[in-house]
Amino acid sequence: MIEAKGLTKSYKRHKPVLTGVDIVIAPGERVALIGSNGSGKSTLLKSLIGLHPITGGTLRCFGEPLDHRATRAQRQRMRHQTGFVFQKHCLVRRRTVLSNVIHGLFGEAGSWRAFSHSFAPESWRARAMQALEEVDLAEKAMERADALSGGQQQRVAIARALVRRPRLLIADEPAASLDPVSGRNVMELFCRLCEDHGITLLYTSHDMSHAVDYADRVLALRNGSILFDRPASKVSGAHLKATFDG
Repeated sequence: MIEAKGLTKSYKRHKPVLTGVDIVIAPGERVALIGSNGSGKSTLLKSLIGLHPITGGTLRCFGEPLDHRATRAQRQRMRHQTGFVFQKHCLVRRRTVLSNVIHGLFGEAGSWRAFSHSFAPESWRARAMQALEEVDLAEKAMERADALSGGQQQRVAIARALVRRPRLLIADEPAASLDPVSGRNVMELFCRLCEDHGITLLYTSHDMSHAVDYADRVLALRNGSILFDRPASKVSGAHLKATFDG
């Protein structure tokens, strides 16, 4: 699904943020990316999906290059197959929940129709309603997004990503703004949906219980390099301490 070799990333004259990162992520895996602030994990996440062009090394996603060799068409194909969920829900608060989910179809042919559920084709409305059913919010479809709780808004954001029918789901601190119960509910939802649909999940988290409990593998960064890449079941307290000390 994703293969990076010797990946580096720097910003102009600043020192490198990532230095020689090697990663292989197989289809269907759930991978947690952890590290202290400034370790480079957000930069790595965005580099792996082409949002930030890499400085050096090689990168492939879905079997196609995503480094300097990639064409515009290849980058577009990659993004078309990827869903995104971030800490901030980024919903249009005054629009309906259904419209917000349909916004996930921007980029499709005729995507101006994704501006509102009232403009969207019936097939898009059906896809959006199916996604809302999968996050248990179908009954909220015609409510305004700002009428929902924080946990419900994050589930709308997940439905918005799911409506794209992605092969890869990227989540950057998806539960950081939620209370502990809502946060675990969201992570359990991620796991169920990814398993049901065969979606590969790559997420960052500052909550170590989320990293260990919901991932198949935990990948730790420190100072822009891989500190360890281990099965979640074999990550100990000592590994976590080494990640955040020094």
